[in-house]
Amino acid sequence: MNTSTLTWLLPSLLALFLYGIGQGLVKQWISEIPPARYCLYFIFAKAAVNLGYFFTHPHPPLVTHESLNFALTGFGAYLLDGIGWAFYFEAIVSGPIAIIGTLSAAYPALVVLLARIFLSEHLQLSQNIGVGLVIAGCIGLSWAPRDPTAKFDGNRWVMFSLLTVLFWGVDQTIVKYAYSMPGADDVNLTVFNTMGEAIALGIYVLLKRREGGHSIKEVKHSALPMCMLAGGDLGVLVASKAGPISVVSPLTGAYPVVTLVYAATILKEAITKSQWVCLIVIVIGVILCPGVDEKATDANPAAPPAHDSRYPAKPLESTARLYTTRDLIPEAKWN
Repeated sequence: MNTSTLTWLLPSLLALFLYGIGQGLVKQWISEIPPARYCLYFIFAKAAVNLGYFFTHPHPPLVTHESLNFALTGFGAYLLDGIGWAFYFEAIVSGPIAIIGTLSAAYPALVVLLARIFLSEHLQLSQNIGVGLVIAGCIGLSWAPRDPTAKFDGNRWVMFSLLTVLFWGVDQTIVKYAYSMPGADDVNLTVFNTMGEAIALGIYVLLKRREGGHSIKEVKHSALPMCMLAGGDLGVLVASKAGPISVVSPLTGAYPVVTLVYAATILKEAITKSQWVCLIVIVIGVILCPGVDEKATDANPAAPPAHDSRYPAKPLESTARLYTTRDLIPEAKWN
């Protein structure tokens, strides 16, 4: 596995872990904290994580004439992402989180489709198989028997879950497109991420404003999961710059596997045979997602193909002497 693969694989796996544990904690404490409060704490968590990354990493000027389109596109993408989070939390209120959490993880299927259509991303055969296994496994995990004692607010949660998938799928595709623009920089993008989501979630919090104070217990049970979800978002943001979004999105979207393990070990929930099968399928898919190294890339990863017109030709350096017209004609002719 070469260095270029690790630059997006490592942050993707970190996001996978943080998303999974973060959702497990949300599942554990959701009955104690209203979703609107979670969104409020999520805004602060995003600001802390993203701005911490921004101020500790070198970066070009935040907005220049050259990078203006990148800044606006990034801001718009994360405005959509924030709306998706609002739909996600609204779905949790009105439906079964066991189904909603994993159903919302199906958004990578939409990302793969959009990336193929609009970004012309083409994967290796092993990557296509890996992506397919991850998506299929997540869909399999999304099925759960309905609890006859649970009271849900009609089928509103289905609509909110589908809107979550739509907004997150479009958002990640736009982010990958933004990285192709002049002046694109992942460190600067964290600021636009914070701004876009703060506006979207801030409006949601105001619309869902609840009376009452913020208890210490509420803050403690919100800070850790929200920081983990914010860290997962940062991992996806960094990985999307170097990696194919058709792989990064399904890989990070496989977080239900981590949530399932957390629920079984910490919350002592039983795992069914079908869930074990789906878990194994997803793990196999995750292993295949990075793909295999190309022989040409391994041989000399820094050298561009000779026929690639994107790279200007460089003059060849040689120790051979420069021949002149006089050298090509016998010396007697010059006398």
